[in-house]
Amino acid sequence: MKNTVVGLGEILFDVFPERKILGGAPANFAYHISQFGFNGYAVSAIGGDLLGKEILKNLEEKELNYIIEKTDFPTGTVKVQLDKRGVPTYEICENVAWDNIPLTSRIENLAKNTQTVCFGTLAQRSEVSRNTIYSFLSLMPEDSLKVFDINLRLNYFTKEIIEESLQKANALKINDEEIVKISDMFGWQGTEVEVCERLLTTFGLKFMILTKGTAGSWVINTEKESFLPTPKITIADTVGAGDSFTAAFVASYLMGRTLEESHQLAVEVSAYVCQQHGAMPRLADAHLELFRE
Repeated sequence: MKNTVVGLGEILFDVFPERKILGGAPANFAYHISQFGFNGYAVSAIGGDLLGKEILKNLEEKELNYIIEKTDFPTGTVKVQLDKRGVPTYEICENVAWDNIPLTSRIENLAKNTQTVCFGTLAQRSEVSRNTIYSFLSLMPEDSLKVFDINLRLNYFTKEIIEESLQKANALKINDEEIVKISDMFGWQGTEVEVCERLLTTFGLKFMILTKGTAGSWVINTEKESFLPTPKITIADTVGAGDSFTAAFVASYLMGRTLEESHQLAVEVSAYVCQQHGAMPRLADAHLELFRE
């Protein structure tokens, strides 16, 4: 299970005015990284309802491995509205299954064999799932990669949760809106890149990803910084684009490619996803070919 990569946290249906699509940032990440040939797993919880059954059917159709525990709570949904630029706003239902992910023996066993995990703040809004996430992180091998995709949603985060997560992680993904909130929260001054550098050194991170929508993206480690512009494209919607960026970068990084090469792939993949509807489209063969032997 050397190449096991886990998306840990919420799984749900993004409900648009005209359709519903499987989503949740950790599940999006797991699906995209599995397309690059890694042993991707979605770890979360569902209810014993029709939506829960539909989630499992979706995951099986996408051939994505999963440990999805069944709970007495309803399966999660998020109402999504898109503005004229395809940028989403969310209405996230509370006290749902992914708020209550239990720490089962099969989740513990998976953690002990996980090379890389991606987790965020949203599933930490409840104590049950937060404790499961922290236990999972503590059970992972010492040399594992723990990516904190901060993913701030509404008011479902606290400074304490963010600090604890940063201390447990060794890589960070953040966007331009979130870095402003973090700067204010910590009382830090300076440019976005200076705040990134401070996060990198303060918490001993291996790398940092900062995405800025149409204004480009940065990837930074202790030795170098990489900036790339965002390609000019026609956007269908941006749901899941950041998750695909993280997955592509991590996949390339785990293959030993350079910071710049990994960044370039991430930019191309996320631009492609923005041109598709939904968070989990099949990626272009041109991107996947890079990982085939």
